[in-house]
Amino acid sequence: MSSPTILVGLTVLDLVPPEAEARLTEWVEARGIPGYRGKQILRRLWAHPVASWADATELPFTLREELARDFPLPRLELALEQVSADGTRKFLWRLADGERIESVLIPSRSRRTLCISSQAGCALGCVFCATGRMGFRRNLTPFEIAGQAREIILRRPDWRPTNVVFMGMGEPLLNWPQVDRSLTILNHPNGLGIGARHITVSTVGILPGMAELARRPEQFRLAISLHAAMPGRRLALMPIEKKYDLASVLRTAEAFRKRITLEYVLIAGANDSDQDADALAKLAHRLGAMVNLLPLHPGGSPQFGPTPPDRIRRFAERVRNQGVEAVVRRSRGLDISAACGQLRVEAEAGKVGETVGRAPESLPCTRTEAQPQRP
Repeated sequence: MSSPTILVGLTVLDLVPPEAEARLTEWVEARGIPGYRGKQILRRLWAHPVASWADATELPFTLREELARDFPLPRLELALEQVSADGTRKFLWRLADGERIESVLIPSRSRRTLCISSQAGCALGCVFCATGRMGFRRNLTPFEIAGQAREIILRRPDWRPTNVVFMGMGEPLLNWPQVDRSLTILNHPNGLGIGARHITVSTVGILPGMAELARRPEQFRLAISLHAAMPGRRLALMPIEKKYDLASVLRTAEAFRKRITLEYVLIAGANDSDQDADALAKLAHRLGAMVNLLPLHPGGSPQFGPTPPDRIRRFAERVRNQGVEAVVRRSRGLDISAACGQLRVEAEAGKVGETVGRAPESLPCTRTEAQPQRP
């Protein structure tokens, strides 16, 4: 596979579709080119993307050459692809400055959920997360965020994501200006055209970003990474509790007009007691939220272990018996480095080589799919 062109700075793929359309229309008109060409060009950015303008063969050759000069199309370079026996695919992308980010494609019946990154690294330091161990590197641009979906489509059009979740590397709401624009690119009819209800933004509870997301008119989904329903427990797992405490997060969430999901990773001995289950049920009732119970990814942190399956079932039953909708997510990608940040950490440590290919079968980790598993 040849290395794609990589650019630094603002590109036409960083523009939201109305901005890109306006710029292309002006460019076409200035050259006396028929107006319909502008629409042909626009659709090749996201709706029916091309790897390079040379591939847009419906356009005249000279026009493709001018587009390549004035509107070069940046790419994310694939450093490594891992494939699980269950069909889950993990992608490690190399960016223009050498940083690396991850995406995970999870097929399930007719749905293809793409988990995307919004930052290179993460500053939040959640103790059970591999991304947190690497620290924060930088925010991603709109193209680098939405471009993870674009690259999947370029590789295989039939892999086109039907759902997108901001649950990869980074905290989306600490990069709100760029995430805001990428949401528009993902959702707009002249972008990737993914329905707002099929796009979920996950946050640990960054209050300003939650308020900004709530102001958007589209029905984007919000997931709160809770992981403990009592402040002391949460602080032990998530340092962000010091800045945005649980009580403040809940007050902000109550003003959210759309249904909320509470994400709860079950960690043996840390947050899986009956008391934890009762506290979680109480918070879910307060918000009218559903609960996703997630087995801890073994690749996330060596110092923690996942709650045993029997205990997960009892925990879920206790929450449900208090009138809360709670589902246990089925682990995916057990034979690849699918825990958030794990593939990059292992690549940096030299445990996996940066070559495109099938993953070793022995790498222990999990990813949860979008379909619930009822205990």
